[in-house]
Amino acid sequence: MNSLNSSRPRVALFEPRIPQNTGTIGRSCLAFDMSLDIIKPTGFSFEDKYLKRAGLDYWKDVDVRLYESFEHYKKNFSNSRFVALTKKSSNSISNIIYKDTDILLFGREDTGLPDSIMNKCEIVAGIPMPGGENQLKSGGVRSLNLSVACGIVCYSACLQLNLLSK
Repeated sequence: MNSLNSSRPRVALFEPRIPQNTGTIGRSCLAFDMSLDIIKPTGFSFEDKYLKRAGLDYWKDVDVRLYESFEHYKKNFSNSRFVALTKKSSNSISNIIYKDTDILLFGREDTGLPDSIMNKCEIVAGIPMPGGENQLKSGGVRSLNLSVACGIVCYSACLQLNLLSK
């Protein structure tokens, strides 16, 4: 594991199900110099070839940590603000004033974050999709892929916190 800059938000995945998404998110975390926290249970093994393939040869360098439950995780980061990311929120990620100690919490690919978890978060926000409502009427997009959404939020947080320049 890398010794990452501690003054950056962290990414947390709540019970991820798809190894390819987790591998891709790990790769994005490495690119943005962020840690990846995974809250169990997962829908795959960490020996999964799809996880490693999506993370390419970067996976070994990702600062990834596993936690047994959300309660266990939250106790470890009691001084952090939890930002729940969900398609269910009309509060845009552009309204967030990010802090370098934030936890960017993403839910399962199939069910998202349960209300019981979102209720324990200080902020609940989503990525606005201007064509979302119109797309739905024509059988289009319901939500973004988890790894895409995570990349957008990580970039937004790092941009606002001026963490993109070297």
